[in-house]
Amino acid sequence: MVWGKDKAMQEVDKTVDLKSDTPILAMKQLCKNYYLGTVELRVLRDIDLTIASGEYVAIMGPSGSGKSTLLNMIGCLDHPTSGDYFLGGQNVSELDDDQLSLIRGARIGFIFQSFNLINQLNVIENIEVPMYYQGFSEEESAERARELAAMVGLGDRLGHRPSELSGGQQQRVAIARSLANDPLIILADEPTGNLDSESGAEILGILNRLHEEGKTLIAVTHDEGIASGAERVIHLFDGRIKSQEYNRR
Repeated sequence: MVWGKDKAMQEVDKTVDLKSDTPILAMKQLCKNYYLGTVELRVLRDIDLTIASGEYVAIMGPSGSGKSTLLNMIGCLDHPTSGDYFLGGQNVSELDDDQLSLIRGARIGFIFQSFNLINQLNVIENIEVPMYYQGFSEEESAERARELAAMVGLGDRLGHRPSELSGGQQQRVAIARSLANDPLIILADEPTGNLDSESGAEILGILNRLHEEGKTLIAVTHDEGIASGAERVIHLFDGRIKSQEYNRR
């Protein structure tokens, strides 16, 4: 089924180059600095990064290495100080805040360590939230939310609120929500960080399945299980890409 989208979403569609030879993501000499008074903090330094469509990438590094800042850049949550960031062929580093908001809503799915679900909403309603902002009809959003809930194994929990779900189930809702707008990329920030080993393994299984289905996944993590399941592991240190390694298949 082709899902309905509003005019703003269609405008985003026109700017995105989805040709097979175009990387989903490309960063060129990207830097990010912050200022504490007169002190300049160089958090990201000369990041050159290309990610292909359908690739599964894990980003690792010690605390303070720049992982969270890089995630914010990839997720269009912040502007780089210098350099370029192309998402689907479009230089999003040139966009203003309103335009970045459109890109985030239409083209990026987020999975958070703390789930970030709305406690007053049930499973279906939480999954529907991104679609509400993209102009889906009530019928379309409800149908798609039911399909996504079933896909992550929550077809029998549709009316439950987050407080009535385990941590692993809440993260499944978050994964379903991240897929609601069929994003170009899915960003996962420590997706197993708040879970026990059994629930974490279940989430890893879902992420691996999404990768097998052709989704582009980027995970910031300390979890070696996620790193071993990714195709490529990028190590950050002091704001730079220190190394990259490919896992054997």
